[in-house]
Amino acid sequence: MGWVKEQQSAGRSVVFANGCFDVLHVGHIRFLEEARCQGNALIVGINTDGSVRALKGEGRPLQSESERASLVAALSAVDAVVLFEEPTADRILSDLRPDIHAKGTDYTEENVPERKTTTAIGIRTVIVGDPKKHSTQDMIRKVQGWQKATSDS
Repeated sequence: MGWVKEQQSAGRSVVFANGCFDVLHVGHIRFLEEARCQGNALIVGINTDGSVRALKGEGRPLQSESERASLVAALSAVDAVVLFEEPTADRILSDLRPDIHAKGTDYTEENVPERKTTTAIGIRTVIVGDPKKHSTQDMIRKVQGWQKATSDS
């Protein structure tokens, strides 16, 4: 993507963060804000609908890739958004070649799925965000419980 090269040519360090972002919650916001603080520009890779389904199962995503991309792009911490189809961000990292790859606190630098790729091409990995206390799956369960409780009354 030419955008990353443009940023780097202007002397800006580019951070790449990725995820499904199916139901945007405070954990996502804090992750992206902290990722943005690691450099001068943040590009976010969002899994396509097909890759979310493969990763999370039938019934997901709850929102389309274009809706998820619009929501994430509207955040002040985010400078650009790109969709990717693979289950990991290896290919998009190889294509974009950002300076930094930000992952959430559910990872360590040793178990990041893209570690081999980032090491091979010289991308620094950082672990950022809140401890993993928020999840889309938990939010879905809460809504389902609330719906059941209100329909039983």
